[in-house]
Amino acid sequence: MSYDHHLTLIQGFAGAVKGLRLYPLQHPAIEQRVQSLLNAFTQLFSQQEVIRLGLLEGTLFVEDSLFPDDNPAAVEMTEILDKLEIEGLEFFSGLGKDEIELFLKIIGDPPGQGDDFIAFMNESGPEHIKVAAVETTDEVIENKSPRKIYGKALKVVNTIFEDVRMGRIPSSDEAVGVVKSMAQMTLEDPHALFALSLLKDYDNYTFTHSVNVSVLALAVGRACQVPEEELRTLGLGGLLHDIGKLKIDVAIINKPGKLNDQEFEKIKTHPRLGADIVAQMEGSNQAVLDIVLGHHLRYDRTGYPQDAKGHNLSKLADMAAIADAYDAMTTLRSYQNPVTPRKAVEILYKLADTSLNPQFVKLFADSLGTYPVGTLVRLDNNEIGLVMEVGKKNPDDVMLKILFGKVGEKLPEPFDIELTGSDSNRITGEVDPFVKGIEVTDYFTR
Repeated sequence: MSYDHHLTLIQGFAGAVKGLRLYPLQHPAIEQRVQSLLNAFTQLFSQQEVIRLGLLEGTLFVEDSLFPDDNPAAVEMTEILDKLEIEGLEFFSGLGKDEIELFLKIIGDPPGQGDDFIAFMNESGPEHIKVAAVETTDEVIENKSPRKIYGKALKVVNTIFEDVRMGRIPSSDEAVGVVKSMAQMTLEDPHALFALSLLKDYDNYTFTHSVNVSVLALAVGRACQVPEEELRTLGLGGLLHDIGKLKIDVAIINKPGKLNDQEFEKIKTHPRLGADIVAQMEGSNQAVLDIVLGHHLRYDRTGYPQDAKGHNLSKLADMAAIADAYDAMTTLRSYQNPVTPRKAVEILYKLADTSLNPQFVKLFADSLGTYPVGTLVRLDNNEIGLVMEVGKKNPDDVMLKILFGKVGEKLPEPFDIELTGSDSNRITGEVDPFVKGIEVTDYFTR
């Protein structure tokens, strides 16, 4: 069966789940969606006995079709699987309408998560629907997969933010757990998660910005030789630094142009609002509060909020401010074009002494190397390549993906080369990706 058939299936599932939030199971609108979902299954069962749906490194799949995060139905199904703490589901030929209705009822009010959900499904669930094994946070840590850790962080932030929107005090347990794995990964390989911070989701900017600031703050902290316990605090503060924005009118947060004075005054309240939320969360400490409260309080202690200027804030707040600035500069927004990683470092240096701590900026910049991950560079033979990795011990050692050949032609099949030691001198300068028609993040998703 084709991708379109698989897409119809997840759209049918997502539509039925969303409909149940508005209407009871017996409502005609739900009956119609259940029938449409059954029709989608029936068509697929005409070609195969079992249909598999699940997550592959955080990406939803149906059989051999992958559905990225920009697909609303895929997002809905991913959130369901994540909420249930399961990897996937198997649907068997013979599945009937009553079983679909029963399953929708179960996932609408699940009897538990992970092993509890699996046990319930084995005992009382539909005969023709089986569930896959649970993946726990500890297993993600053990797998040491940067993509899994990054994906888990996105889901944790999503859960925390949803709690805030609903007026609940968020739990910090999962955040503490995922930040622990992020810190461990950063200590072992400082550039693995850093590369993923280049992947921007513009439709979910607040989520990805929060995770990226956490990733980048950990990179700053490692460069400044912060002990692991403080590093975890720094990562947690980065993850939560913008939580106060959830208390501000979304029209102001998402305004496509320059804010007026009144709107900017509203924005300036988000550090205090965020600190008030975090203060109620278990597992937070004064340093985390300092990061949330002080990430817009500049190194010279101008900035905002006013009531934090007299406080002796943790040095971790100054590290988080560097991460916040770097991610903001390298992200496309309605009011600004992104700058390259190398250009962002140049701007950080210009902001040192006033907005940013100069010592921390230098240590962070040195750790990124002359050509940070995500930089497009030209070689002495005129080939153009993208910096995919930098050396753990010497960040001027780089792994390049060559995208353009010696006479300027775009290569149909890019290839990798490694430049170490004196070979690194073969790089003659940076190339503007926009001029070459390159979206560098495309190459970090393959």
